[in-house]
Amino acid sequence: MKSFNDIQNIYFIGVGGIGMSALARYANEMGKKVMGYDKTKTTLTDTLQNEGIEICYKDSSNEVDSLSLAVENTLVVYTPAIPKDSEILHYFRTTGFEVIKRAQLLGEVTRNSLCLAVAGTHGKTTTSAILGHLLAASGMPVTAFLGGIAENYHSNYIFKGTEITVVEADEFDRSFLQLHPHIACITSMDADHLDIYGDAASLTVSFQDFAAMVSDKQKLLVKKGLPVVGQTVAVEEPADYSAQNVRIENGAYIFDLVTPKETLKNLKFLLPGHHNLQNAVTALGMAIIAGTPLPGLSKALLSFQGVERRFSYKIKRDDLVLIDDYAHHPTEINALFQAVSEMYPDDANLIVFQPHLFSRTKDFAQGFADSLSQFDEVLLMEIYPARELPIQGIDSKWLLDQISNPNKALIGRSELPKKLMESKARIKLLVGAGDIGAEVDSITQFLRHEI
Repeated sequence: MKSFNDIQNIYFIGVGGIGMSALARYANEMGKKVMGYDKTKTTLTDTLQNEGIEICYKDSSNEVDSLSLAVENTLVVYTPAIPKDSEILHYFRTTGFEVIKRAQLLGEVTRNSLCLAVAGTHGKTTTSAILGHLLAASGMPVTAFLGGIAENYHSNYIFKGTEITVVEADEFDRSFLQLHPHIACITSMDADHLDIYGDAASLTVSFQDFAAMVSDKQKLLVKKGLPVVGQTVAVEEPADYSAQNVRIENGAYIFDLVTPKETLKNLKFLLPGHHNLQNAVTALGMAIIAGTPLPGLSKALLSFQGVERRFSYKIKRDDLVLIDDYAHHPTEINALFQAVSEMYPDDANLIVFQPHLFSRTKDFAQGFADSLSQFDEVLLMEIYPARELPIQGIDSKWLLDQISNPNKALIGRSELPKKLMESKARIKLLVGAGDIGAEVDSITQFLRHEI
C-alpha cells in the first residue's frame, strides 16, 4: 500500500464501525483529509462529524464522484462487513483507487511504533481497553484503537502519543496476520467464525501463525492451557503471570499479581467475573513488558471504569440490578453467569438473549442451550442476522426447544419492557451483539420509573 505519509485523503467505507471509526479519528489527528460512508447515522458517526470528518449515508457512486478525489494521493479503506455489491466500493475498485481492508491500514500505522496486539476469540476489547488505560494513566506515549467504548474516555480511541500502539488483533478473516506485533497476547481460542475457518483446527492454526509473528516468546502472553508457546497467564493457578490470593471486598477483587520478577500486592480491580480478572492480569503483564513504571500501575488499575456493554451496570439498586453485556458465544455467557452468581449468589436472575448470526447459532446450539439454562429465567429474542441470510430450520424457536430450563419464552422487541417489569428476579441482564444494544437506554428509563 501507499506510504501513510504520502496519503492526503482517506475514504472509509463503513466509517461508523467500532474499529473503523477509531482509525478514522487517528487519521484525522494525523492531519489527513478524512471522509467516509455508512448506512446508518449513530452516536459514533455524530462524534466523527463533530471532529470534522465528512460522512455520507447513501451508497451511491454520485456521492463520491462529486468529491473529485485524486487517485495518486487517496487511500480507500473498507471493512469486511460491507456488502460485496456496495456501489461505493465498486466505484473505487473500478476507477483506479487503491482499496485495502481495515487490517492492512492498522498494520501500516502501527508498523513504526511499539505495537502491543491483543488477540483472542473473547476478551480482546476489555483487555485492550485495560491495557490502553494502564499505559495512558501511567504517562506512556500510547495510541489505543479499541473495539468498544472505554468508559474512562467515552471513546474507542485513546491518544497520548504515537510511540506505542495498542490494537485488537482480530481473528475474523485472518485480519490479525496483517499486524506487526512486538508484544502480544492470546486471551482465548474457542471455536468461532466457523463460517470463515470451516473447523476449530483451522482457527487454532491461524492463532499459532499469529503467535509466530512474535519472535521473543517472553513477550507473548498466553492463557494457560492454550496450545501456543509463550508466557502463561492464569487466575489462582501457577503461571508466569497470575492473580493469587484473590478475594472480594465491597464488590471489588483484591489480589496479588505474581510476575516472573516480582509480586505486586493488594491490587484492586472493580470489574466482576474471573474472565475480567484474567483480562486484567494479561493487560498488566503486557504493560510491564512494555516498560510501564510499576509504582503507578495499582492506581491506574483501580481507576479503570470498564467498557460499554461489557457487564455494564445500567441500574444498581437494592431492589433491581440491570446489566448490559455484549456476550454472543456460549463461553462468554458462561463467564457472565459466573460473574453474576459470584457477585449476587442469593438473588434470582433473568437473561434476555438475542442470538447473533444464524451460522453461529447453528454451530453452537447445544453450548448456547446449556449456558442459558443456568439462569433462573430465559427470554429469547429472534436471531440477529448481521451479514447473513437465514438458514432453513435455524431460528430462535429451534434454539429455545433445546434449553432445558422450563422458565423460558420467546419474546418480541415490543414486549421487552413489560416482561422485564413483571419478572420478580432482582438481577436482569440484556445480552447479545446485535441491535439489542439499541434498546438498552429506553428499557433502562422504563424500569427506573416503573419499578
